[in-house]
Amino acid sequence: MSQYILILAWIGLVAIFTKYVKVNKTVLVEGEEVTRYYWLFAFIAFLPIILMAGFRSNLFGDTGSYARTFSEVPNSLSEINDFLSKRSRDKGFYVFEVLIKTIIPDDSRIFFTIIASIQGIILLSVYRYYSINYVLSIFLFVVSADYLSWMFNGMRQFLAVTIILAATPLILKKKYVPLILIILFASFFHQSALLMIPVVFIVQGKAWNFKTLTFVAFILIAVLFVDRFTNFLNDSLSTTQYSNVVSDYTSAGDNGTNPIRALVYSIPTIASLFLRKEIEESNSRLINICVNMSIVSTGLYILSVFTSGVFIGRLPIFCSLFNYILLPWEIEKLFDSKNRPIIYGVVIVFYLLFYLYQVHIIWRLF
Repeated sequence: MSQYILILAWIGLVAIFTKYVKVNKTVLVEGEEVTRYYWLFAFIAFLPIILMAGFRSNLFGDTGSYARTFSEVPNSLSEINDFLSKRSRDKGFYVFEVLIKTIIPDDSRIFFTIIASIQGIILLSVYRYYSINYVLSIFLFVVSADYLSWMFNGMRQFLAVTIILAATPLILKKKYVPLILIILFASFFHQSALLMIPVVFIVQGKAWNFKTLTFVAFILIAVLFVDRFTNFLNDSLSTTQYSNVVSDYTSAGDNGTNPIRALVYSIPTIASLFLRKEIEESNSRLINICVNMSIVSTGLYILSVFTSGVFIGRLPIFCSLFNYILLPWEIEKLFDSKNRPIIYGVVIVFYLLFYLYQVHIIWRLF
């Protein structure tokens, strides 16, 4: 049986296991007593995803490129300057590669496993602590195909994404100085991380506040005047490492993000719009930020449908990971015990269908 199906079976077994074995404890999250799984259990639940990403044998996405680059990395710090002189951007990642190469064999699988372990440990730690339903959060991460898109494919950018995700407590506490320093550090791995500097200010405050509505208005204007927006984008990026991005995605025939994918990632945002009153009454700083992150993610996805899936479509991941905290909370808190199982069932079936569509029909991985 395909590993892409077995990972779903594993998550199903984990969910069943939690029904019969006590694997949680009471902790304080944002001043509220809540039940959370033990860290070791959370790690074991996520471990197969890390191992799949680390020991992948197929050449899905950028795997071959990453393996080839790692084979070219020097295994001595004395050669690092010459190696970096041939790299024009995101040099922090290549420094990290050199440091790893000096202490491990020339085996890309070990390199992939180290990267996947860093990403996975951050993800499971954040979801275990902040999600009302950790297993559902991991399920959503898998069936959205994010584990394939990012832990298998865009792992350099995803390393930057997870570094910023690890700073979630700073976002909640509005500790902007250390937060911006972490974002700047993440930008050495992938410069797109700089997007998060304005975003961490936009997402503060109540859900659907004036700042997020202004952002939505900007996205709608950009879509309505997409030709002028791409000209503006081209001029704005002319002095950066993305100076040729507009011409590159135009000449490559990039028709934008698949609208079905954009719709799937918009579900938590759409739900929050209809449940604004309940969210406002909960007055949860965490959920307010998750909603606003979801709005930013949705806006960027909508924009990417009309522009570039390769460039703009890669930006929402900095915010969309908060969807997997938001959606379980929306289900658990905003529906009564009678309707909740039905909503869970609908969500699970819908996302499973999307996963099969993305992995089997679009990517043809099995």
